[in-house]
Amino acid sequence: MNVSLHQLKVFVAVARERSFTRAAREFDLTQSAVSRCVRELEDALELKLFDRTTRQVELTTAGTSLERRITRLLDEIDLTLREERVAYEGHTGMVVLASTPVLSSSWVPGGLARCDAAFPDLNVSVRDQPHAAVLASIEHGEVDFGVVLDAHVPLTDSLHAQVVFTTALRAVLPVDHPLAAVPVLRWEALNDQPLVILNAEAGGRAAVERALSAHGVRSRAVQELSHPAAVLRMVELGLGVGVLPGDIHGMSASARLVARPLLPEVKLMAMLVRRRQRSLRPNAAAAWAQFAATEAALEMTTGPTRPDLHVAQS
Repeated sequence: MNVSLHQLKVFVAVARERSFTRAAREFDLTQSAVSRCVRELEDALELKLFDRTTRQVELTTAGTSLERRITRLLDEIDLTLREERVAYEGHTGMVVLASTPVLSSSWVPGGLARCDAAFPDLNVSVRDQPHAAVLASIEHGEVDFGVVLDAHVPLTDSLHAQVVFTTALRAVLPVDHPLAAVPVLRWEALNDQPLVILNAEAGGRAAVERALSAHGVRSRAVQELSHPAAVLRMVELGLGVGVLPGDIHGMSASARLVARPLLPEVKLMAMLVRRRQRSLRPNAAAAWAQFAATEAALEMTTGPTRPDLHVAQS
C-alpha cells in the first residue's frame, strides 16, 4: 500500500468541505488535481471514500470512519512536529548528559542549577556512568554530551573536548593522623600507608597509579571505590589515607578530615565532551554553555586551562 501524507490531507479537506473545488483552493490546486489525488487514495486503499454527484460530495460509510481516524492522526502529527521544532529552536525539551560519579557528586549539580535558572523549561537529565561508558555513550549518540575527569587523554578526530577546570590530587586524612600535622606532603610520605582511591570507573585512577609508581610509593593496601563519598567515609573511619581531586574534598563537611597538597603536583582535567562530527542541538548547546561558564571563575583558583583538544574513547 502506497499512501502519502499529502493524499490523506487532501482527503480530510474534501471530507470537511464536502467539495473538491473548495478543497482545491485550500491547497492551491486545480479541482481536477484534487479529484485525481482522492481517486489514487481510493485505489491504494481499495475503498470507495466518497459518493459523487453533480451537485454534492458525500462520504461513504468507509470514508466517514477513515475521516474521523485520519483527522486525529494528522492533528497528532502536526502537534508532534510543532513541539519538536520548538524544542529544537528554543531552550525547552530534554537534554541528556553523561557524567562520571566523581563529577556527578561535586561539579555537575552546579551546572544543573545554572541551567534551571537560565532555562526553566529545559530538562537536563544526568546519566551517572563509569568513565569509559561516558565516552562510549557520547560516541554512539546515546547522550547529547558528557563530562569526564582525567589527566591524560589520547588524541583523535572522533570526539571534541573543552577543558572547564583543572584540579590537583590531594591527600585526605583524619585530623588525628600523624601526616595531618604536615602542611604539604610529598608523594613519598605515603609509603606504607593504606590508601583509599577512586577506581577506573570514576576516572583519574591512572594518574594516581603513575604518581605512586614514579615516586616509588609502597602502600600496604589499596581500596578502590567508584564514589568519592565512599572514599571520604573510609578515611573518616581511619581505614586509610585518601587520594582525591582537591575540589572533591570540598563536598565533605566533616570536621574530622583534612586535605593536604601532594608534591610534585598531579593535575586532573574536567572536560566537557561531545561528538566532533555532529553539531549539538540548540537546547543542548545552551546547556553546554551553562556548564562551560564555570571556566573563567575556576581559572583564578586552579590555574590556566588547556585549549580545546580531541579525545579518544578509552
